[in-house]
Order: sequence, then C-alpha cells, then structure tokens
Amino acid sequence: MDSGDGDRLLAVLNALANPHRLRIIAALQGGGRNYVSQLAREIGISRPLLHLHLQKLEAAGLVSSTMELSHDGKALNYFEVNAFNVPLTPEAIAGAAKTLSHNPDS
Repeated sequence: MDSGDGDRLLAVLNALANPHRLRIIAALQGGGRNYVSQLAREIGISRPLLHLHLQKLEAAGLVSSTMELSHDGKALNYFEVNAFNVPLTPEAIAGAAKTLSHNPDS
C-alpha cells in the first residue's frame, strides 16, 4: 500500500476494526485459502454474516476471492489473504492525511 493514500488507509483500518474480520484474516493466514462454508464453521459465524465481513475485507483489498467448481459441480467461493503491509507511524499517517479525498474541515 502506498503510505500516502489516505482513503486506502482509512478503508484498511475500517475493515480491520472488527473482531470477526481479524479472526477471518487469522484463519485464512494460518490455513491458506478456504471456501465460505468451511471458513464459517471454523470461525463459528453464519455464512451470511461471514459474507458481509468478507465483502468489507475484499473492498479494502485485504482478501480476494475466486469461484471454482467442486468435483460434484457445486460452485465454491474461495477466499485468500492478499499480502499487505500497513505502516502506522506518525509520519505515514501524516502523509496519508494529506491525500484524503474528504476534508471534514472544509
């Protein structure tokens, strides 16, 4: 991630500001790519709730998905973690703040 992209930094931080989404990232990092039903069982949440969290993570660019067919012809949506590095230093935040598309002070 470009440390100067404030909107992207906000999206990433917002996506990670939820315990379910942190658990999703941890499960995918530890176990590699996984399909929704299996991931929901591992994390212990419903598939609809998992989908909502995965959408947020995918929109922030933290995970990606691919649809594949199983041997019996069922469509399985696999998710995996994208590599990311989010610097949270005062300097990185100051640089990112300068590039925000919405300035609440204006």
